[in-house]
Amino acid sequence: MATVMIDRPADAGARRGLMLALLLLGQFMALLDTSVVNVAMPTIGAGFHASGAWLQLVVGGYMVAYAMTLITGARLGDLYGRRRMYLIGVVLFTLASLACGLAPAILPLVLFRFAQGMAAAVMVPQIMSVIQTHFTGPARAKALSAYGATLSAGQVAGLVVGGLLLAANLFGSQWRPIFLINVPVGVLLAVLVPRLVPADRPTGARRLDLPGLAISTCAVLLLVLPMVIGHELGWPRWTFICFGAGLGLAVVFVRVERRVVDPLLNLDVLRARGLAAGITTLACTLLAVAGFMFSFTLHLQNGLGESALHSGLTWLPFAVTFGLVGFCWRSLPSRLHHLVVPTGLALCMLGYVGIGLGAGWLVWPALVLAGAGMGLSASPLVTQSLVHVPLSRAADASGVLTTTIQLSQVGGVTIFGTLFLSGGSLATTSWFLAVAAAIGIVAGSFLARSVRQA
Repeated sequence: MATVMIDRPADAGARRGLMLALLLLGQFMALLDTSVVNVAMPTIGAGFHASGAWLQLVVGGYMVAYAMTLITGARLGDLYGRRRMYLIGVVLFTLASLACGLAPAILPLVLFRFAQGMAAAVMVPQIMSVIQTHFTGPARAKALSAYGATLSAGQVAGLVVGGLLLAANLFGSQWRPIFLINVPVGVLLAVLVPRLVPADRPTGARRLDLPGLAISTCAVLLLVLPMVIGHELGWPRWTFICFGAGLGLAVVFVRVERRVVDPLLNLDVLRARGLAAGITTLACTLLAVAGFMFSFTLHLQNGLGESALHSGLTWLPFAVTFGLVGFCWRSLPSRLHHLVVPTGLALCMLGYVGIGLGAGWLVWPALVLAGAGMGLSASPLVTQSLVHVPLSRAADASGVLTTTIQLSQVGGVTIFGTLFLSGGSLATTSWFLAVAAAIGIVAGSFLARSVRQA
């Protein structure tokens, strides 16, 4: 007698859990590489006798390439299959990480970092789209909450992991393991993704909007490049010209996309109730936390003279509290869920103020407070932003949100990093971080109203 195998609900749930783990591992790996390099800059500079401008390009080349190709990456998944593009992105990211770890000089390292950023832009936008497609109801809400938690956890973990790897100095390789650690992770993903992530069948009816691609890529490049290297070069005149040209091209992009039959980014997705408020809240949240991480890390290493390891471990109260609160917030009564984002941002604001007061005994409680605030705000933020977005617009929403995430992180480092490096104390910078969080509270209140009406 033939035996019929039935996929039980428990088995299906476990399989979805493994699929989510693989997706978030790719997201975590990409985020790790935006921050892990920061703690290694002195070591890389000493090893290659590199100037500050070259080191800025090692950090910024990744972010520039990542930001300028994110929208394209989201559309490629829509056109050619999200699992396929995620897998391609993983393989390219792994190869680029290997090349970075073996780079013989500073110029190849910068070029490989640029390639790494482009690979991440192919990989990352597929994650949110796959979650939107394969998870429904409460399972989708939990998956998107985990995605939101991963966004900030990856950033903080990069500082801790970078400090540990530099202190370990494995095989006398100094900074190289911060890149080579991605290789076994990438190989694991390349093996398991085809087995555990379902294939999707694109219709092939849509085409890639080449004019939109060209305009958006140039616009983001002109906006992000001066942000990344402007301070190191003393803000020459051409950086402001780039800003103006980038903003002008952004306006052109919006007008072109509204006239194209099959646009690179369908801007109608912004009409989904709550999405605009969610994007604004997300931008304020990540502007503040990226600026906080950058300026506080510099304060620890350059201001207080702490080692990379000690600097990384100082972040543990923030990271642990963020993870615990981000995991447990769903146990709150459902009638309060719409309030968690503005409440979390209020805690972040208090944490930034506490850091700004500067008393030694107050730093750890302030880090705990800020970590709890990020757990409450970042974890549900993506979920709540997408509540009213239809499934057919998943790729467009993914492109908008992931681009917002990346531009906000670059902007946070630029704005608050410049403030800190230009003579502003940590206390002054922290007060401005609190202002950004306060603006996020206002936007989060509009988002809360939209979520409550869902």
